[in-house]
Amino acid sequence: MQNGQSTMERGQRTRLLRLGVRFFLAAALTASQTPGGSAPFALGWIAAAGAGAEGGAALAGAAAGALCFLPFSRALPFLAVAVLIVTAATALSGFRLLAGPLGAALAAAGLFVTVEGVYVLQALSPLARLGDCLAAAGLTGVSAWLFFPLLRGREESMPPQGLACLAGALLLAVEDLEILGFSPARALLCLLLAWAAYGQEAGTGAAYGLGLGLAADLCGGPAALTAPLGLAGLAAGNASGRRRAGLLFLLGVGAASLSQPLPLLAEAAAGVLLFWVLPFRLLSGKRVKPPRRREYAGARQDRGEDPAPWKARLNRAAGALRDLYDSLALRSPPPSDENPAILFDRAAEKVCRGCALCDVCWQREYTGTFNALNDATPYLLDRGRALAKDFPSYFSSRCIHLPELLAAINGELSAFLLRRQYRRQLEETRRTARGQYAQLSELLTATAAGLGVPAGGRRLPCRMGAALRPKEGETVCGDTVASFQTDGGLWCLLLADGMGSGEAARKESALVCRLLQQFLEAGVAPEAALKTLNSAMSLRGAEGGGFTTVDLCVYSPEAGEASFYKCGAAPSYLKKGGVVRRVTGNSLPVGLRGDLAAPDVTRAPLGPGGFAVMVSDGVADPEADEWLMNLLAGWDGRDPQDLAEAVLLESVRREKLRDDCGVQVLYCPEDGVREV
Repeated sequence: MQNGQSTMERGQRTRLLRLGVRFFLAAALTASQTPGGSAPFALGWIAAAGAGAEGGAALAGAAAGALCFLPFSRALPFLAVAVLIVTAATALSGFRLLAGPLGAALAAAGLFVTVEGVYVLQALSPLARLGDCLAAAGLTGVSAWLFFPLLRGREESMPPQGLACLAGALLLAVEDLEILGFSPARALLCLLLAWAAYGQEAGTGAAYGLGLGLAADLCGGPAALTAPLGLAGLAAGNASGRRRAGLLFLLGVGAASLSQPLPLLAEAAAGVLLFWVLPFRLLSGKRVKPPRRREYAGARQDRGEDPAPWKARLNRAAGALRDLYDSLALRSPPPSDENPAILFDRAAEKVCRGCALCDVCWQREYTGTFNALNDATPYLLDRGRALAKDFPSYFSSRCIHLPELLAAINGELSAFLLRRQYRRQLEETRRTARGQYAQLSELLTATAAGLGVPAGGRRLPCRMGAALRPKEGETVCGDTVASFQTDGGLWCLLLADGMGSGEAARKESALVCRLLQQFLEAGVAPEAALKTLNSAMSLRGAEGGGFTTVDLCVYSPEAGEASFYKCGAAPSYLKKGGVVRRVTGNSLPVGLRGDLAAPDVTRAPLGPGGFAVMVSDGVADPEADEWLMNLLAGWDGRDPQDLAEAVLLESVRREKLRDDCGVQVLYCPEDGVREV
């Protein structure tokens, strides 16, 4: 009887302890806030706690935290979202969709957007608050997904990801507390990342670092941590031995934070020192095991895994980043400052042209006027503003419109200084981007050095044809086509159209095709590859302008589906028998803007006997392409090269080569796998 009563009391104490942990951690997580005053980690904790007494304890803790850490105007929407999360979890507890981590995460993020969206719409500038709202919603959902196994899983199997997220969220609450510019919280964040990344794969370490850095940046930290922590996690995850992992961690932070203040490197050094000193049993129990990186390739082969595809992908990614670095270096113009004399020329056009003394100042006394303006130039550039005392008395006493002339000079001077500042910032951005591309290329090359030999070739299940024709009067075509198959079995077709025509357009389109092919062969997703390429090309052409249209078709033989990614490209066509489908897009070309939106993506089935036809805008007018669709519908051949030549021949007859023409055709044979 006494044993039963003791067991019951012990169970009650355990339950009270669980409720207390949920209460106090919810209150503490409320202190981790975004710049807009949201507390996403606390809401994620409540969503992970679920219904019942545990959800009520987390809600009560969040209410206490809101009273301590949130202003009244932000506490109301925060508590409204928290109450809705617990209410939804209680009312819908029988639904299997909400019983897992994904359902809890989606419900929490959706309820947050529902409540905060009302405040965003009522704000004076809704777009200014929209970004913070979406970022906080994302953090709410991700934290709920990571906290879910901690609160509802088995206590003997606590996942390290959830523990790392909880520790990081608590540290972010005190990130702003600094001692002589040194933040102990950021040092502990570096320790946390080194612990989480060590013993993992390089990609896992990079994911941990990017996630932690992005969360810190979204919570309004004073330093940009996404790139330094991401590169540090990548370096630490690829290291063998604690000392080597710590050194590579510091190297990664230093390489990616060249423009950051020095305390960031000091904080990382403090975190690495703790990582070296503290015993692993204190940090992680039995999770971390001595890594065997030097036997990596052999170990993978012993398990029947071939490391060659990974080495090939890493080398291709490194090559693509190196080519981006080289392209920016070749295109970067030498720095040159604008001549300050243009200030006086433009001011004189506005003021002096209609003056009665114009001939006296600018013809008979031109030398004196020139010397007066030239002598005043150093003073107004140093001060940022022109004053009457900057000019000699013989000039200022003669000028009958001196106030108007000074106002015009000051207006032109402001524009001149802004242009100078823009050019310097652009040059700094270009140098920073080039440096990052080079650093990542070297790191990926080093990662691939220890892996196996590249795998042999593979048989291709598709056939292709292509045809190019330059614009009338030109000797080279500005369009470029390429086709290849990735290690994952995806068949990719590229068609790029450079701005203008001739050799310059050909170089631009060929560069875009080569870089995009390297990214895709390295395993980068098409959307990410196009966005990265757009950023690099916009920097490369920032001075002279320019853009390139990109048409990408990715065909999966296993799924029997073709995906078209269009950035300013002409329509493409899918043909099966006598049925032709037209595929269009509205996205801007690559390099036209620095912030390329997601490219237009169209997915359609493409089975045996089907054709995918890509053309540049010189082949057919998008508003009058009935003849092309009729030609494709009536084609009954099986050779894609014959079809490409037939389309180009008919285009030359109709369009008279008013622009460069490019045609590329993909054919899926009906008689099984064939060699190209």
